Amino acid sequence: MFFGKSTIFATLAALSMASAAPSFEKRDQNSGTATYYAAGLGACGWTNSGSDYVVAVNSAQYDGSKCGNKIWVWNPETATIAFPTVADECPSCSSGDLDMSEGLFGHLTNNNFDQGVFQMNWGYL
Repeated sequence: MFFGKSTIFATLAALSMASAAPSFEKRDQNSGTATYYAAGLGACGWTNSGSDYVVAVNSAQYDGSKCGNKIWVWNPETATIAFPTVADECPSCSSGDLDMSEGLFGHLTNNNFDQGVFQMNWGYL
C-alpha cells in the first residue's frame, strides 16, 4: 500500500495532539535551544517571510546539502510539533540549537514571544 506525502505529514501532525514526545529515531534526534529571527534571504539562497515555517541550523550542524529538507521540531513544554524547512545557517547558535522564523516560533510557543527561547528536540525527516 502506498501512502503519499500528505498522508504521512497528516499522520505526523496528529502527534502534536499527543502529550508524550514523538518517537522518532533517536539516532537523528538533537536537543537544543530555540530562538527566533526575522527571516529573509538565507544561506540556502532563497528568500523567506516571517510567516514561513523555516529554520536556520547552527553552523556546527549546518550542511548546505540539507537546504530545502524538512525537519521535525518538538516543544515538550507545549506538546507541539512542527515540520519546518531548512533555509538558513545560524553562525551564533551553539551545536543543537535552531533559529526559527517568527511564525514557526509562535506556533511552537502559543505565540509567547516574550519568553524568547525554549528547549526543544529536532531531527531530519
